[in-house]
Formats: sequence, C-alpha cells, structure tokens
Amino acid sequence: MEPLAYRMRPRNLAEVVGQQHLVGEGKIIWRMVKAKMLSSMILYGPPGTGKTSIASAIAGSTKYAFRKLNAATDSKNDLQVVAEEAKMSGTVILLLDEIHRLDKAKQDFLLPHLESGKIVLIGATTENPYININPAIRSRTQIFEVHPLSIDDMKIAIDRAIIDPERGLGNLPISIDDDAKTQLVTATNGDLRSALNGLELAAKSTPQSAAGKIHLTLPIIEESVQKRNLVADKNGDGHYDTVSAFQKSIRGSDVDAALHYLARLIDAGDLPSIARRLSVIAYEDVGLANPPACARTILAIQAAERLGFPEGRIPLANAVIELCLSPKSNSAMSAIDAALDRLHQGHYGNIPNHLKDAHYKGASQLGHGNNYQYPHDFPEDWVRQQYLPDPIKNDRYYQPKDNGKFEAAYGRQYRALLKAQRHPK
Repeated sequence: MEPLAYRMRPRNLAEVVGQQHLVGEGKIIWRMVKAKMLSSMILYGPPGTGKTSIASAIAGSTKYAFRKLNAATDSKNDLQVVAEEAKMSGTVILLLDEIHRLDKAKQDFLLPHLESGKIVLIGATTENPYININPAIRSRTQIFEVHPLSIDDMKIAIDRAIIDPERGLGNLPISIDDDAKTQLVTATNGDLRSALNGLELAAKSTPQSAAGKIHLTLPIIEESVQKRNLVADKNGDGHYDTVSAFQKSIRGSDVDAALHYLARLIDAGDLPSIARRLSVIAYEDVGLANPPACARTILAIQAAERLGFPEGRIPLANAVIELCLSPKSNSAMSAIDAALDRLHQGHYGNIPNHLKDAHYKGASQLGHGNNYQYPHDFPEDWVRQQYLPDPIKNDRYYQPKDNGKFEAAYGRQYRALLKAQRHPK
C-alpha cells in the first residue's frame, strides 16, 4: 500500500491545504483551472509543502491526464512517451520533479511541446529557479513560490487523514492527545509529508488499549518523528515564536539570547529556517551598516548546508555572533519600500529619452539615447544628468544612517551627489 502522504494527496483544488495565495478562490491557479487556461509553471519551496499536491489537484480539477517524472533520473525517452500521449489524447499535465536538474537534451526536447501547449509543465524544485533553472525554461513558465504550511493548515490535514476511511486512517480507532498533535505538526517544520508519515508510523506501531483505542501520546509522536519537543508549545506557535525571537535577539545585539535560539533551531534540525532567517536578518537588520558581514553570512549558510549538522553549527555560530555585534541599519529596506509605495500610489512617468535603449537602428530618429552623457567620460566618473522620470524627478527614497563606517561613508557620498545634482558649479 502507498504511504499515507501519497494516498491523501488532494483530488481537486478545494482539498489543497495552505498555499491560498495561489489556489484560493480568485487567485492565479484557481483562475487558470476555472477557465481551463493552464500555463506551464514552476513551483518552488521547501520539501513537503504541497508542490506535488497542487499539480495533482490541478489535474483532478481539470480532468487532464497527469504524469509525473523526475528531471534527474528519468530519461528523454520517458519524456517522449508523455509527448506521444499528448499528441494522441490531448493536453497532458507533466509534473517534473527536481526541474533544476533538467539537462540540455531533455530541455531542448521539451521546449516545442511547451510552446504548443500540448504539455502543461509543472516543475517542482526546492532550489531558487531564478538562479538554478535555465532561462529558456523560465521564460516559458510562470514562477510561484510555495510557502511552509502554517500550524493550522497542518492540523487540518492531520485531522482529515485520521478520519478519512477511504484514503486515510479512518478505519483505525485512533485518538491523539493535543500536545502530541502539536508536536507532530511543529517538529516537522511545515513538511506535511513528514508529518503524515510520522502519524502513520505511530498509528500502525501502537497496540490498541484495553478500551480498544490506539492512543497516540506525546512520547509516541516524539519517537515516531524523531524530534524532541523543544520548539513547540501547547498553542502550536512555538516554532514561529523561536524564529521571531532569534531575529529580534540579533537585531537587539544580544549575542547570548541569539545563540540560545539558534541552539533550539539546530536541535530541531531546522537548517532551512535558519538559513532563510539569517539571510533576511543580514540584509534587513545589518545591511549597509556592515555589508561584508552580509556577504560572510551567506558564505556561512552555504558552508553549513554543505557540512550538515552537527558541523554546520560552527559557521552558523560565527555568523550569528558577527551579526549581533555589527552596527545595525534597515535603511536599504526602508528605501526600497518607499520606492514601492510611491510606485503603487501611481507615481511614475516616462523614462527620459536619453536613458532609453539605443542599440538598434532607428533609435536616434526616435530620440532614444540622444544626448546621453557617459559618466566614465567625465572626471570622477560622474556627470550631472536627470535619471528619474519628470513627474518624480525630486523623489528621494534613501535616508542614510550613520551607524558604522560603511554607511556613514555612503551617506556622505549620497548627500554630496544630491548637492552636486541640484546645484551645479
């Protein structure tokens, strides 16, 4: 029999838990399915968060044929079989797992079939597609990020699996304690597949009590998922509270508190959450006050990912201590948020003609690129010239801080350039 996680895959979009930003009513994938206007897509995010489930649900909702291949292990011949099926029977939805490992020969075979629409490709990957997937594939797909499931989403899926007599464990007399259920969904860090596999192992390895019940307690679940109850709490928010406390401790420059929360996350084996959170912290909270620390944080994360635990704890500790003791600045985040806010309020305008692309024949007749002044032709590699569109030419988004030698220097340069731009000699 297939594992519980396989059996409980959603048969339509309504059965998908989480990812409502994609499959909820009125959202992009919901609209594609409702209109039967599917386009190829790439779903990326952590393991067990619903990439395969979304693909299965799309197929179930549209009644199109659904095939699943792996880009790393399945051959070009396997792709040819899918292509032949699409020619014979119409549209086929192809879930291609580990799409970041698609080689050129398979890619070249797939491209014309994607163009024709006979194959709707749903690529699944845990890797950033903007970095690890070939541009030729990216340009023919929409890219959607799949997020870790919330505690409530996970509990909904667990409850469904316990009561479903057809695909789940509904034929077993299971009762599960609240703290055991909370541990099941928090210790697996948003990975529903791991949670369901742990539940099935616990249910099938626990004998019935004298009352005829399979009673799943916290120790049974801890043993079945092999994670101790360190970052969970009774309300199920412990994991997210730990991550929040981790960032706030680094932002507040408390080395010992930050190391404590790092230890909790390490003990839970949650390297993906640590890596993501440290990347955010480096650029959100330290940022321009100490740019080398940001770069070293990314290197530390890469080292930890290569080493794994327990050795991975060492570069992570280095990064945490440096970030804690670095000067802090969120000016870059504030600057881009200010620019986005203005844009969303409708403040933009035509790009000045002298900045427009001028590499093609006829551009000069359109006035594109004319009178552009090349900064490297001038002393100090700078020349007074307008870059913003006319309606917002006086907008200023960046507010430099004087925390640390780096941003203090950036701030002096920024203010000097503004002054030179406004007041030519």
